[in-house]
Amino acid sequence: MSMRNVCEKILLTEEKINLRISELGKEISEDYEGKEVTFISVLNGSFMFTADLLKKITIDSCVDFIQVSTYGNSTSSSGEFMLKKDLSLDIEGKDVIIVEDIIDSGYTIARLIEYIKQKNPASVKIATFIDKPSRRKQNVEAEYVGFIIEEDYFIVGYGLDYAQKYRDLPYVGVLKEHIYS
Repeated sequence: MSMRNVCEKILLTEEKINLRISELGKEISEDYEGKEVTFISVLNGSFMFTADLLKKITIDSCVDFIQVSTYGNSTSSSGEFMLKKDLSLDIEGKDVIIVEDIIDSGYTIARLIEYIKQKNPASVKIATFIDKPSRRKQNVEAEYVGFIIEEDYFIVGYGLDYAQKYRDLPYVGVLKEHIYS
């Protein structure tokens, strides 16, 4: 099946994504003017968002990567937190922004925040590409949100995957149901 024929519809075009990321970069840069921020990119899904966001940041920053999972190859979170790759930077006393691809149930990000706070950063905030508050099971809010999607779509593209596929789509689309059901 062609990669371009897996979505029933496109929700976010490449142009819309680029515009919103520019706005987020400006907002974060203004909020942290005169400070250095450590961005923690949550692999694998947020790598595209992180790369494009950092290109729009005008403050001193560094980036590290962490890999956690609560999904496996499922379409819903198991709630079980699994650390697959830890940070390599010391974040004690640093202003930290966790960069996430999507906040859905909130299980992953809630557990990740707990884990990061154990490393004693000065502050922890969240930047998420997609927020799906209608599916929230944990009380978490991102300070920087790319897009809010209220509908209960299973979406792919721009880093978002299904079973490690479709991350490379330059847009975000609704995955055809027969692919994941």
